[in-house]
Amino acid sequence: MAVGKEIRGKIKSVENTKKITKAMEMVAASKMRKAQERMRAARPYADKIRNITANLSQANPEYKSPYQRTGGTAKAVGFIVVTTDKGLCGGLNTNVLRAVTNKMKDEQAAGRAIQAVAIGNKGFGFLNRVGANVVSHAIQLGDAPQLDKLIGPVKVMLDAFVAGKLDAVYLCCTKFINTMKQEPMVEQLLPLAADRLSQTAAEKTLHGWDYIYEPDAATVIDDLIQRYIEALVFQAVAENMASEQSARMVAMKAATDNAGSLIGELKLIYNKTRQAAITKELSEIVSGAAAV
Repeated sequence: MAVGKEIRGKIKSVENTKKITKAMEMVAASKMRKAQERMRAARPYADKIRNITANLSQANPEYKSPYQRTGGTAKAVGFIVVTTDKGLCGGLNTNVLRAVTNKMKDEQAAGRAIQAVAIGNKGFGFLNRVGANVVSHAIQLGDAPQLDKLIGPVKVMLDAFVAGKLDAVYLCCTKFINTMKQEPMVEQLLPLAADRLSQTAAEKTLHGWDYIYEPDAATVIDDLIQRYIEALVFQAVAENMASEQSARMVAMKAATDNAGSLIGELKLIYNKTRQAAITKELSEIVSGAAAV
């Protein structure tokens, strides 16, 4: 029964793996709820900043912020790549990194140089492997992202754009749709598109205040737009973390189900092997008795 012993060992090993994946699924489900709450809690701040910035920009149409300038001649673009720090979350990182790679190839084909900021360990490792120029990075953010850890790396890109060293900056992350669906996204962050600062009629009525500027309107608008861009990046990181936990929960559930199916198949093989061995022994005993 050497074969039977080997199969029993495999069954035990898969059962242990199933316990681990089941535990990881439950942990991811718990973290997912908290991550989704943080993601939703970050939205009102970004909306408020956007409305105030839009109102100020419309009140001062003669001023155009450096973050809104177009037609740069630097022949370089920046990428802010948001990924996870850990794996075991299905194709989440693979999908967004594939989208980043395709966009980088398009920009390089147009003769533009690439600079990148990596947020998350997986993206940082990938960008280093493909030889991208990583000017800054932020890793090991934990389960609850903190804005102060993101401001430094993001400001590197903002300063380069304002200084005219970059023609555009792209934000690459995973957009959270629902628990079962997450979409990779590569969108232009800078120059800030006009539609980002557009307001509906209701918002214009609600936020149509008159402001007193200190020190001046240009400085206030620039600072607000910078805060708005930082809020967009923070929102992207929060959505990416919610997507990570959702994808990990789904992946671990699939792994648990597959382990259960494999255990069933191995038990069937073991029972067949055991039955064949018993039948063989009985045949040998009957044959021996008949010979005697």
